[in-house]
Amino acid sequence: MLRVTCAERPDWRETAEQYGFHFHTMYGEPYWDESAYYQFSLEQIEQDIEAPTAEIHQMCLAVVEHVVGNEELLRRFQIPEAFWDEIGRSWFAHEDSLYSRIDLCYDGKSPAKFLENNADTPTSLYETGFWQWVWLQQQVDRGKLSRNADQFNSLQERLIERFKALKVRQTSRLLHLASCKDTIEDRGTVQYLQDCAQQAGLLNDFIYVEDIGINEDQRFVDQLGKPINWLFKLYPWEFMQREEYGEYVAKSGTTFLEPIWKSLVSNKALLPLLWELFPNHPNLLPAYFEDDPRAAELTHYVRKPIFSREGANISIVNQGEVVAKAEGPYGEEGYIVQACHPLPKFGDNHTLIGSWLIDDQPAGISLREDKHPITQDLSRFLPHIIL
Repeated sequence: MLRVTCAERPDWRETAEQYGFHFHTMYGEPYWDESAYYQFSLEQIEQDIEAPTAEIHQMCLAVVEHVVGNEELLRRFQIPEAFWDEIGRSWFAHEDSLYSRIDLCYDGKSPAKFLENNADTPTSLYETGFWQWVWLQQQVDRGKLSRNADQFNSLQERLIERFKALKVRQTSRLLHLASCKDTIEDRGTVQYLQDCAQQAGLLNDFIYVEDIGINEDQRFVDQLGKPINWLFKLYPWEFMQREEYGEYVAKSGTTFLEPIWKSLVSNKALLPLLWELFPNHPNLLPAYFEDDPRAAELTHYVRKPIFSREGANISIVNQGEVVAKAEGPYGEEGYIVQACHPLPKFGDNHTLIGSWLIDDQPAGISLREDKHPITQDLSRFLPHIIL
């Protein structure tokens, strides 16, 4: 695993705007960074990332099976009681999932360590599936990279195939897709999914989350009053379960992507359960609920809120001293602690790998780096190659 510096394409910003990548720079800081790329061998990808990704995903599903129906554990996951039955129904009905992204710490030599599962609303989909592939093709065509250079990236093809399969199984012919207002990144992610759905021959329409209504039959409806029968929402389940309209989820008749059982997999309480069910697994790190007496055994650990996203409110503690932390809105729901396995450093950069799954199968990777040891929402995205 190498970090290789390279020259930027002189026209990449114009190309990005042409292809609709409008969030390549955010708040005046670069988000997309092609001044370097990461290089892997095929063996590293297949044995150290792809195979563990598939295995970790199956272990996460085993945790769902273990938690569903267990009231004590559902409380540990901070799932409101009103949604316990609906989560169980969704799980046992095998409601379809679209995608997930698991975060890995990997240095190219040691076994990859699983840090967390972004199973409900993972972003950076467009950058991974499309934009870094455009970068690779152009760099090869321009003679900047070897024609033998490849990429672990079948994300777009798999998304289209998945949408084709879901179309066959759905009674609704129209998929609504939703994100919140005032977030250009989320809108770009959903637009990319719309494009993939369209290529799959799926009728689709966009609506902002804030514009979804409830009709007199307690159905979710769009701005024209049409029932929303099938909805992809880039909006976390833990938020929905606490909104005023959350009570209508079970009786709305809407099929959701992602399904509500994913609220167990995207939850940091997953981590202590994984360690309990699969102790000493080479790809796992010791993890406990903060009030578990065994948590005191960890002297160098990461403290994570159960609902944290994009590194928010995470802190790194070593020998009782907080050595790094990130601010954010989470924490009231409680914390877990996980043994600290520092991200590999390349120069001043701490590097995180996001490993994607489509329809339960590994489909590609994204790389984020930051000078801060906690990866956050504005951490830079860099491309990768296999050589």
